[in-house]
Amino acid sequence: MYSKTEVTQLRQAFWTAFGQYMAPVPSAEGETTNWINYKTGVKHLYFRMQADNRQATIAIELSHPDAGIRELFWEQLLELRLLLHEALGEDWTWEPHATDAHGVPLSRIYRELKPVNLFSRDDWPALISFFKPRMMALDAFWADAQYTFEALK
Repeated sequence: MYSKTEVTQLRQAFWTAFGQYMAPVPSAEGETTNWINYKTGVKHLYFRMQADNRQATIAIELSHPDAGIRELFWEQLLELRLLLHEALGEDWTWEPHATDAHGVPLSRIYRELKPVNLFSRDDWPALISFFKPRMMALDAFWADAQYTFEALK
């Protein structure tokens, strides 16, 4: 079992290492990108990477507080499903009605990797190999798809 301080330090060390590993990788549009805190430019639409002592998850999350607007965003993503699938090269889980760790409703499209442990440095190569190509694929998808969300901003 890790202390709270060790958990914080290991989490921070992993994300710092991942950020440094990804720093030289340009976005699909050839620009410098903050891969860890990826900006979609659309409020309440996020690309999230999470990992803990059991699994890693990468997701597109829609967290708009208005359920009707969240539904409009979801429908837009459904329209782009083929484009997303082509960019990712794999099927992801589509969950229109989910909640986050705090019970806040959201919609998400995600992929999981189990079992991995963020707190074991031995698992870091597997985590990086999981996150890197998927984050780059999401970025390539978003380079084309972001314009469909202009009217919903």
